[in-house]
Amino acid sequence: MKKIILSLLIAILLPLQACAQETWKEGTHYVIVGDEATAKPEILEFFSYWCPHCYQFEPLVESIKSKLSDDVDFTKVHVNFMRFTSSQIQDEATRALMVARALKQEDAMNKAIFNYIHVQKSTVAGIKDMQNIFTVNGVEPAEFEKLSASFGINSMLQKNNKTIEQYRKYLSGVPNFIVNGKYQAKFAPGMAEKDFVDLVVWLTKQK
Repeated sequence: MKKIILSLLIAILLPLQACAQETWKEGTHYVIVGDEATAKPEILEFFSYWCPHCYQFEPLVESIKSKLSDDVDFTKVHVNFMRFTSSQIQDEATRALMVARALKQEDAMNKAIFNYIHVQKSTVAGIKDMQNIFTVNGVEPAEFEKLSASFGINSMLQKNNKTIEQYRKYLSGVPNFIVNGKYQAKFAPGMAEKDFVDLVVWLTKQK
């Protein structure tokens, strides 16, 4: 009986796997950007707080996260090459993101920064504006100042920017998703938002 059930499961799963491989095509839905996949599955989301598309994409990001296996790392990489403001100010925003990550408040502060720029239509002119956002959301000014100037946050900022440099030639715009260090997901014409979510999740399982 067990053999019969196993045979039935295989008969069901194999067509589903073949269907997924047939649905997502290299060159149309994703491109190869690396020779080898990372040892551990990961997603790098390159984004900018000033980018309206990134702001609108946040619900999809949450949907992607909700469907990932526990062994998949999801990391937001804040870029500094957008033309909305100077690269220095963009780096200060990255610094604020690293502070939020260190405080384990990344999701909440991420929403607050997006809201400040896109809903409140407020201007970010430097790290002080970022500090004010954190203060309004319960982070003590002294704690923010100490962390933002720390060696650890400086190292995290440098790592963020090295990741940008590593994939810069593939980043014509944001949001942009690099999966397993090898695949770049593409929002192909005719794709629904759910399709893109499924594509990114599927890519995490590819070697």
